[in-house]
Amino acid sequence: MTKYVKFQPWLDWLDQRYDKTLDRLKSWSAINSGTDNIDGLDRMRDAILDAFAELDATTSVIDLPDGEAVAADGSIAPVCYGKLLHFSKRPHAPVRVLLCIHYDTVFAVDSAFQTPRLIDENTLNGPGVADAKGGILTILNALSALERSPFAGGIGWDVILNPDEETGSIGSAPFLAERARTADFGMLYEPALEDGTLAGARKGSGNFSIRIKGRAAHAGREFHAGRSAMVAASDCVMRLDQLNGKVGQATFNIGKIDGGGPVNVVPDSAVVRFNVRVSNHDERHQAENEIADVIAAINQRDGITAELHGQFGRAPKPMAGRTRALFEWVRELGHDLDLDISWKATGGCCDGNNLAEAGLPNIDTLGVRGGLIHSDQEFVKLDSLIERAKLSALILMKAGSGDLPDALKKTEI
Repeated sequence: MTKYVKFQPWLDWLDQRYDKTLDRLKSWSAINSGTDNIDGLDRMRDAILDAFAELDATTSVIDLPDGEAVAADGSIAPVCYGKLLHFSKRPHAPVRVLLCIHYDTVFAVDSAFQTPRLIDENTLNGPGVADAKGGILTILNALSALERSPFAGGIGWDVILNPDEETGSIGSAPFLAERARTADFGMLYEPALEDGTLAGARKGSGNFSIRIKGRAAHAGREFHAGRSAMVAASDCVMRLDQLNGKVGQATFNIGKIDGGGPVNVVPDSAVVRFNVRVSNHDERHQAENEIADVIAAINQRDGITAELHGQFGRAPKPMAGRTRALFEWVRELGHDLDLDISWKATGGCCDGNNLAEAGLPNIDTLGVRGGLIHSDQEFVKLDSLIERAKLSALILMKAGSGDLPDALKKTEI
């Protein structure tokens, strides 16, 4: 280390955190915190609160409003979310940063994937080890180093840990947007790729359900009196699929069709579920118009009604302006840590999309290095536990020392 020698003592201090960090990661991975597992989320929340107590921050546990979802039978069902965690310190500091990541996972309470295990001395396999419990620990370690340094007074911070990211952050999105408007830049802790590559530009994403209603009838005696919701759903699916290649780089993925029943009954209910990814706002608006045309066409079928539910929950996140300036600055900071910071565009999305839409430049893959997330092969490279904490600690201390680039300082409007 040469250029950033004045930060060295607190970066070196992080080395002693490895064993405790690994123990916590194993323990946390064994807590099932799937988005729908409210009891598991409560246990995970308590573990986080205990760990974050060392930061001596103002702490809030926030109830999120219930959402709604289309059930398999086409009815509208309430959705209960876990609680959002908010930690805050020095809200009136000259520089403000927002650090975020989720504490839910994609693994259901009855998943067979529940227990972490060492694959080799540098690789831990387990639910959430990379996505994103390792990221939570990266935040904790980086802030612990900052708070021990003389640079803490120059930077105030908020941490948001949300329980619903894996299903789109519908409940927590308003709170994320509110906090984003108070910060100069954002740091999110989704995992980096195994080689340390970060996500750059991200596509926007929308999840949708189309409720289709027809008319039931006996398939033998009164077949022609029925109006099949399943046939209408099939028509709907084909129309949606034909939009691929028509709307720029947008993709329309049919995920599931619910409906039907006994084969001697003309089915009167079906639900088509699909996801749309878009590269820019123009594609989003065109996609919305095309979907509306599909709904209109299905409603032209005799005896059939179709109704759209869902939305674009995440806008596209371009690599431009203040976000690019943030990436370039972090790449420079990484050089003296012997880290080659690079990035590439991805079709995936996360809460970094939400923060970008609120106008906050952010890097959203500052977490541990890992891979094969959302599968029972998920892994984290253990040598990245402290490596990535040092990178974030350096970013925070550098900003707190007054050296935040002018391009990242928020201007009053």
